[in-house]
Amino acid sequence: YMMDNLDSMSIFVGTHNELSSYKVIELMKSKGIAKNDNRIWFGQLYGMSDNISYNLAAHGYNVAKYLPFGPVRDVMPYLIRRAEENTSVAGQTSRELNLLKTERSRRKNQ
Repeated sequence: YMMDNLDSMSIFVGTHNELSSYKVIELMKSKGIAKNDNRIWFGQLYGMSDNISYNLAAHGYNVAKYLPFGPVRDVMPYLIRRAEENTSVAGQTSRELNLLKTERSRRKNQ
């Protein structure tokens, strides 16, 4: 519905789930929507799923990272809830660490 009504709304795909991002990409392709259409953005929490953010941006999609800020006593419970609720990240700590190491190496070699 939202892709069919981009003249009256925009989409911010806030997900750490790769499959969800792929589904949106396929939907954009099927509807002939440009990768950089300013009405569609992908976003992840800063420090989480950076591999998704980087790859989307590298392929020309609009990407934003969001960074919660405020007193630690207010921010930490939020971050803990996000980590607990995010089943796509749960159990993937070693995978995320390997992806971060690969990205760090890539940046050093540029």
